[in-house]
Amino acid sequence: MSDPPLPVAAETPNAALHFRDFRLYQAARLASVLSSEMIAVAVGWQVYEITHRALSLGYVGLAQVLPSFVLFLISGHAVDRFDRRAVILWVQAGYALVAGALLWISLAHWHAVGAIYAVMVFQGVVRAFGGPAGQALMPELVPAEHFANAVTWGSTVFMMATIVGPGLGGLVYGWTRGAASVYALATAAYVISMALMFAIATRTGRMEKKAATLDTLLAGFRYVKQNQVILGTISLDLFAVLLGGAVALLPIYASDILHTGVRGLGLLRAAPSLGAMVMAIMLAFHPLSKRAGKRMLLAVALFGLTIVGFGLSRNLALSLALLFVMGAADMVSVVVRQTVVQLQTPSHMRGRVSAINSLFIGTSNQLGEFESGLTAQWWGAVPATIVGGLGTLAVVAGWWRAFPALRNVDSLRERPPAALEKASQQR
Repeated sequence: MSDPPLPVAAETPNAALHFRDFRLYQAARLASVLSSEMIAVAVGWQVYEITHRALSLGYVGLAQVLPSFVLFLISGHAVDRFDRRAVILWVQAGYALVAGALLWISLAHWHAVGAIYAVMVFQGVVRAFGGPAGQALMPELVPAEHFANAVTWGSTVFMMATIVGPGLGGLVYGWTRGAASVYALATAAYVISMALMFAIATRTGRMEKKAATLDTLLAGFRYVKQNQVILGTISLDLFAVLLGGAVALLPIYASDILHTGVRGLGLLRAAPSLGAMVMAIMLAFHPLSKRAGKRMLLAVALFGLTIVGFGLSRNLALSLALLFVMGAADMVSVVVRQTVVQLQTPSHMRGRVSAINSLFIGTSNQLGEFESGLTAQWWGAVPATIVGGLGTLAVVAGWWRAFPALRNVDSLRERPPAALEKASQQR
């Protein structure tokens, strides 16, 4: 590592920020996620303007998640096989191509949503590699004793981008009366992200020495299945967010229910991220030192309750407040999940396990968007949102009973059982 030789106290709130490569990586993520959030607002509004169909918004999510099902085994092995920093550089180049393609479609005044869906499929391909690469690289940038702190600051940066990105995307779209300016700004931000990633000195080399075989590709699945804490954590996120994907319906709420327009859509998208960022900062100064598993489950239950409340709300201020609390509750789950998954996974398998984690996250987010769009088409946006929130509560109740190992997680610094880690090294 190219980090300071002096030790940093693990309990220091800004411990992870002392490491140069971690700071560079988070700056690169800030630029990249900012771009992605601007694009999400522009694409959602553009598609809904063209079609005026809730299901069309669901197709945007479906187009992005389908490549993950095909590529997650390959992407996970690639992240363990090649330098993770180099993989992320190629990922950022791919994202820049996505933004450039959307810019070209807008400038050409091409109103066929099929072209936008095609670009979203390519974005899904890029994301299939970017998710596991980023997750697997971060533990290499800070010592293990600072990793929980790194997750909280990484989450703060991510949420900062998801606060500014939607609002900025909505404002630029509204001011310029079109999506082209949004896509041009996103392209420039992706290029900046590439430059920052290039400056990172850490190289991971080959964690996995074996070539891709069915056995090495499936090793991550075997490990997740054997580790009930990891399995319970990522599957809880999958099903809870799959059912609670109300964010996909925000264009409908902004346009037809709350009547706030595209600028209001930016505020609605930013509210959960603001709540999450506030919670992440709180966790940096007051980390989850005890009963982390129980607190995660209770936080997901609160997430479901706020979705139900949002579905019932007809007031913009109340809706923003509920989305703020929803984001704060989700951040508790994010910090526990990311820390547990990485610290309970041996370094040589982090790419493959992270690929599974990314698949679960992507599946929950993107398929959740499709599920919300589909049910909103059937029942209407409000019933779909309320039923989804109630479904999330049912999932929490089921996981509380089904995964006692997750419920009983106390400290986030817990390592995997020695026998399980040894078995993974022998494969």
